[in-house]
Amino acid sequence: MFKTVLFISLCLLALTILLNLYRVVKGPTSADRIQALDSVGINLIASIGIFSVLFHTRAFFDLMLLIGILSFIGTIAFARFIERSVVIERDN
Repeated sequence: MFKTVLFISLCLLALTILLNLYRVVKGPTSADRIQALDSVGINLIASIGIFSVLFHTRAFFDLMLLIGILSFIGTIAFARFIERSVVIERDN
């Protein structure tokens, strides 16, 4: 029964990732695209967590941490780019 719940949750997470990727491609504004990319990162972390529970291993925890950090940095960089049209400011 527990494995069935895990498989159903993986299928639902895959569906939400596909819907978010549609929003990334079709999003009307850049802010919608950034929010969808952040949501894809969160859903990837959740699905990797479910895989680690399903396979009874802790080997994927580092990958979850790496995706979380990269997703956060990417979201901040995109938001800063939208706000100021530059990611890194250089004072000459």
